[in-house]
Amino acid sequence: MVDIPYDLIVNALVAGLLLGAFYAAVTVGVSISFGILDIVNIAHPGFIILGSYLAYIINARLGLDPIVASLLMLPVFYALGALVYQVYYQSFEKRGQDALRGLAFFFGLLFVTEIVLVLVFGVDYRYVHASYIGPSWNIGIVDLPLRMLVPCLVALALVAALQVFLTKTFIGRAIMGVAQDQLALQLMAASPTRIKRTAFAISIATCAIAGALLIIIQPVEPSVGREYIGRVFAICVLGGLGSLPGTLIGAMMLGILESFTSTFYGPSWAPAVAFGVLLLVLAFRPSGLFGR
Repeated sequence: MVDIPYDLIVNALVAGLLLGAFYAAVTVGVSISFGILDIVNIAHPGFIILGSYLAYIINARLGLDPIVASLLMLPVFYALGALVYQVYYQSFEKRGQDALRGLAFFFGLLFVTEIVLVLVFGVDYRYVHASYIGPSWNIGIVDLPLRMLVPCLVALALVAALQVFLTKTFIGRAIMGVAQDQLALQLMAASPTRIKRTAFAISIATCAIAGALLIIIQPVEPSVGREYIGRVFAICVLGGLGSLPGTLIGAMMLGILESFTSTFYGPSWAPAVAFGVLLLVLAFRPSGLFGR
């Protein structure tokens, strides 16, 4: 029997929790677009990489912290999301062609975004500078790298803020209701199309923050977003469609699984975990942990 050091297990668990919180920030936008609006936005990771590159530009030229840069980018990404939804609505959803053709539309957006980034920045890895990238806190046997801890705290704040918005405000409750009963929403003098556009714009706005957190954690190049397609949909389905608390818990579970897989079997096996989890959830619990 192999004797596994206790400190290795504890650090793998902590690393998984930190990674899971970051995954929650990456997935929360998909939980809104796919989980609530039933829009399969495959291009979501592409928008995250776009957020990473814009954070890189602002950090390199103005010296601003990547997280501060992401907050400045929120209105831009919100407007971008509203524009993308309007094109999607007029071209596909309004005509009842939002299934296969709508999916192809977002696939196209993903590859166009990637190609544009390659043409502008090339395929070299880009990274940002911040005071917390590099140092670590050591608490007993636990090692807390600040480049993971800071994104974890920001991600938790993002999920909490969105949960409060969706449950405590009129627009948030309208977003939650638009997927359940659009007629009731119309009786409350709210336009379902306008509410869906707002919700989708919010989902894209989260990419600004998720992109900044991604480039803090690791250097990025245009094709990195492909690695997260399986993860975000696995977490979204695992947590339950439209449930932000479920998204957070599902992300934590996947982060822990990937951390233990990387620690004891090698990092090359970690990406397969997301797809394995997705297949198991679809087979045994399609509604997820907190399915609607």
